[in-house]
Amino acid sequence: MTDISTQLIHHPYRAPDTFDAPQPGVFKASTVFFPDVAALHDRDWKHKTGYTYGLHGTPTTFLLEERLATLEGGLQCLLAPSGLAAIATVSLSLLKSGDEVLLPDNAYGPNKSLAEAELAAYGIRWTLYDPMRPDDLAAKLSADTRLVWLEAPGSVTMEFPDLPALVRLCRAQGVTCVLDNTWGAGLAFDPFQLDGDGLAVDASVHALTKYPSGGGDVLMGSIVTRDEALHMRLKMTHMRLGLGVGANDAELLLRSLSTVALRYDAHDAAARTLANWCAGRPEIATVLHPALDGAPGHAHWKALCGARDRAAGLFSVVFDARHSRAQVHRFCDALRLFRIGYSWGGPISLVVPYDIRTMRDARVSDWPHDGTLVRFSIGLEGASDLQADLEQALATLAVPA
Repeated sequence: MTDISTQLIHHPYRAPDTFDAPQPGVFKASTVFFPDVAALHDRDWKHKTGYTYGLHGTPTTFLLEERLATLEGGLQCLLAPSGLAAIATVSLSLLKSGDEVLLPDNAYGPNKSLAEAELAAYGIRWTLYDPMRPDDLAAKLSADTRLVWLEAPGSVTMEFPDLPALVRLCRAQGVTCVLDNTWGAGLAFDPFQLDGDGLAVDASVHALTKYPSGGGDVLMGSIVTRDEALHMRLKMTHMRLGLGVGANDAELLLRSLSTVALRYDAHDAAARTLANWCAGRPEIATVLHPALDGAPGHAHWKALCGARDRAAGLFSVVFDARHSRAQVHRFCDALRLFRIGYSWGGPISLVVPYDIRTMRDARVSDWPHDGTLVRFSIGLEGASDLQADLEQALATLAVPA
């Protein structure tokens, strides 16, 4: 070889494979080399017995999948470009024209939008149920129901359902049930061990964007299962959709995953401190945090999560109705440490006001509050500093709108 480009591309040096360090190596690949044609024909992309193409896995993504399966108590894991991509993979894999999917009325909004638009266009019927009333789910399960989405607690409004009761109803009807476990993060409770008898969801979907990432800078999702047949069905859809994640994003997740439990507990402790403080403020009518006495579904949270005594660093408040929506928005604008932005689980505390009546179906579940709801995602700042920030912003409510 005389051409320098050829020499550089086909250089014979290979690094020794005995290197070991705290952080795993990062393998970037679309093309994967085979030693010969026999290996090309023999390798099975469906299982972690070898590498065939970057989209089907590298040492970096395989390692992340295995660790995430352990985190959530599962046996298999698929990675997706976002939490919503993971949700869409499940629904597109398990549903076909003529089928029905049931979703909790307080579910993550984009999951509902996916059902209302894309799934409906494919001839898939979607129905909302009240997750706080297992009898409502029981009444709406039909011969066409193929998938029930679960969420604990509900997105934004934080009601914690009787998750085991909902899963038992699905089990009795032979209906697949999948949990959006982003809030629990595999830490608050085990989705594959909901009681002493091994009651389990069929799959756990997780927006890794939140706590596993922890930096507010990575978009990724996962689907964790324990049943091989279900995993392979999902994996085939995953392959046909061409879903993959970048090696550098997987690297960031692997780096952050070792501290996820420590960070989750820190978020939790600060959130409970601030939620209890908010409960004593006259400007606030209701605090919605599953771990607080009197919160919707607190008994269900205690039954499922009490042994670990863990909750996400997330809570919502409903302002007293005497404060107008404009005043509450001014409160949000006045916050200095809390930033206005979606998502949660990162180091910086976030705040978002919501109009819940536009997000819920009054025919399905009742929203009993008149005031404006605001959701707080508690970061890793000092709780006393965040409390002072809340206090100075609450003072703006005294100014007439």
